[in-house]
Amino acid sequence: MLAGYLGYLLYGNVLILVCTYLYLFRIRRLIGYQLGMNISNMAGGFIAIVTGVILIYQFPLNFVVVTIITTLIGVAAGGLFGSLFDYQTMLTGYGNGLMMGIMAPMIGAAAKNSYIFLTFLEGIFLLSLFLLVLSAKHT
Repeated sequence: MLAGYLGYLLYGNVLILVCTYLYLFRIRRLIGYQLGMNISNMAGGFIAIVTGVILIYQFPLNFVVVTIITTLIGVAAGGLFGSLFDYQTMLTGYGNGLMMGIMAPMIGAAAKNSYIFLTFLEGIFLLSLFLLVLSAKHT
């Protein structure tokens, strides 16, 4: 029943992440080094996990393709968010996005299309982005 809406959910996640990136891009000079590291880790890791679970729910027998796509998305998001600050932060975001992107389809396959688990992940993802924006706003 909900399988038809997974694509929209993925699109919404990417759209929210792009809006967060654009907001952080405007205030990047006000954000310190430690917060930048946490931002790049959180953004790259969470988008990789959520994307991997959604894609493995949609395409359950395409493990290799889903893993490659999820890893590329995690690497790109972590690297982009990390590049807002410096090269070391970019490398940290890249590495975290890489590891989470490789692990996410395995987590999704083990969850066996549990929409309760997906709802939990989405809630944590949205709460984390909210806290990320809130912490960057108060710097």
